[in-house]
Amino acid sequence: MPPQHITSRQNARVKEAAKLRLARQRQQQGRFVIDGSRELLRAISSGIEIVEAFISESRCRDAETQQAAEAVSNSPAAVATVTEEVFEKLCFGERTGGVLAIARTPVRTLAALKLPATPLVAIIEGVEKPGNVGAILRSADGAGVDAVVIADPRTDLFNPNAIRASLGTIFDPNVCTATSAETQAWLRGLQIPAFAARPDATQLYTDVDYRGGAAIVLGSEAEGLTDAWSGDAVTAIGLPMRGIADSLNVSATAVVLFYEAQRQRGFPPGH
Repeated sequence: MPPQHITSRQNARVKEAAKLRLARQRQQQGRFVIDGSRELLRAISSGIEIVEAFISESRCRDAETQQAAEAVSNSPAAVATVTEEVFEKLCFGERTGGVLAIARTPVRTLAALKLPATPLVAIIEGVEKPGNVGAILRSADGAGVDAVVIADPRTDLFNPNAIRASLGTIFDPNVCTATSAETQAWLRGLQIPAFAARPDATQLYTDVDYRGGAAIVLGSEAEGLTDAWSGDAVTAIGLPMRGIADSLNVSATAVVLFYEAQRQRGFPPGH
């Protein structure tokens, strides 16, 4: 059956999809938007369920976008071709690709994370900016971090800006959300030591041992980590700051810590 062709911005499917710009609508509908070809292909390969897709044929010029269009066309998703005007209503920001998909929000839990014997885990508590969440996830993927937990999130995990900044690495099954209390209990149960990045830490990040399994904990841009991560079970670590600023951006800090931990661990195969 050929896909539906939509020419009106007032089409019911288009109006419902456009609502997903808002976090409350993503929560209510249990769906979110994927508006990049690379991100969409990574979502599909990670098992994300695509329920609907809109294709602007005039924008499907490059091989990656054509591949994404073919992938959704061959899936069970309800696919529609749309005019340029309709596609502009649906897409977020300056995007040149011609495929936008609506996906069902997956349920990702701590219990479902699959870890090796001595894992390297990233914990991100209360980070407000979706772009920073995405950048940290991209860095974690690049460094070979085994799992990422977004603790007490202040933005929904599948915010379009987080998806974009992560380049689709956000769809890895070993990424989930939880409360800080749940995360701490999970770490205790697995006997994974926690190393919390704090501007006031007296111990340098290079002076601790990440080789036997470790959780690197990072806090929000404005407030840092809450007191929940300052107990005896948590080691505070810091980066030396040689200028007038007292800290780096959280995503920059994440890169330094992830790669130092993996340097000590000899880097996993393939990284």
